[in-house]
Amino acid sequence: MRYELVIFDNDGVLVDSEPISNTILSGYLTELGHPTTYDESLRDYMGAAVHRVQDLVRERTGQELPADFEQTLHQRIVAGFERELRPVPGAEDVLGSLVADGVTYCVASSGSHDRIRAGHRKTGLDEWFEEEWVFSSEDVGKGKPAPDLFLHAADQMGVAPERCVVVEDSPLGVQAARAAGMDVYGFTAMTPAERLAGANGYFSDMKELLGLLG
Repeated sequence: MRYELVIFDNDGVLVDSEPISNTILSGYLTELGHPTTYDESLRDYMGAAVHRVQDLVRERTGQELPADFEQTLHQRIVAGFERELRPVPGAEDVLGSLVADGVTYCVASSGSHDRIRAGHRKTGLDEWFEEEWVFSSEDVGKGKPAPDLFLHAADQMGVAPERCVVVEDSPLGVQAARAAGMDVYGFTAMTPAERLAGANGYFSDMKELLGLLG
């Protein structure tokens, strides 16, 4: 394999969480007086850290979300995960192949560490990730599309950015990977390829990923 490190986004790439989290987010924003559809939530917030939600609401309405917005959203999403979350089909097969080939990998997500771990425990993916292989936008304070998270992950894993490849399913994540100087492959199971412009390639089924990485 021509890459030394594979950096996986988490939501929508390893765990099938985007339908759950965006249903909950859009409903909560609507409840707070900021009408948001599921599709609008996907368009504006998929792949983003919570501060982007707060920033966009402030920018569009001049209003602040409640002080406990992030905590309440987190609690609702984790509860949703406990009810419904599943791994993305084929994700464990890909991780198993990387282990068999001796390829280093990690996860770098806009979600909090608690949210990442809750999802991994529910789906059984926690068996595939050591604690030190999990990175969150909490670690850098600046989420995607800034490159900070991916650069932090590469630095902590001891691999130069140009030897890394990112697996992403959001426009913000593709932008962040390119800004970090990394190759990136776009997962199109939920996001059309045209919204992932700038990726080095695209795949709609996890079984196709290893061929792209080879």
